[in-house]
Amino acid sequence: MAIAGRLPVDSVDVFPHGLYAFVATEVEPARDFERSTSDRFVQQVDKDTGLAVWTFEVLDADPQARDKAITVRIVSEHKPVLPEAPAGMPFRPVEFEGLTVAPYVDTSRCSGGPGAHRCRARLAWSFRATGIVAPKPRSAGRSRESKDAAA
Repeated sequence: MAIAGRLPVDSVDVFPHGLYAFVATEVEPARDFERSTSDRFVQQVDKDTGLAVWTFEVLDADPQARDKAITVRIVSEHKPVLPEAPAGMPFRPVEFEGLTVAPYVDTSRCSGGPGAHRCRARLAWSFRATGIVAPKPRSAGRSRESKDAAA
């Protein structure tokens, strides 16, 4: 079986402990490194949809997560609007709509390049979404199995 392209996933299934963003964090336009110059910023455009690409950094609340900070690319015609933060809190809980993932081999920790003897390449995930929303209320203890049984 061949899987082509990105895999659609549910934000809650991938991040069951929740995602949080600093209140001061903003959605930023993604830089198109091939078309931008040192003098001129060009925003990246999604090759499949032609829509603008934005970036947003969140924190994974999973205590076992290897990487706490995760950057998600958001494909949207307009700059996504973040949900309101709870009063007095330094973080805002978020979820992503239209979340997809794509695996890749991360060789950034390789000394001497990907073919080096001491390479610590690892499987990593690229995240892309179509929007950012406030988390939906969920009943306590509701597992993936009970959601599947209800469907």
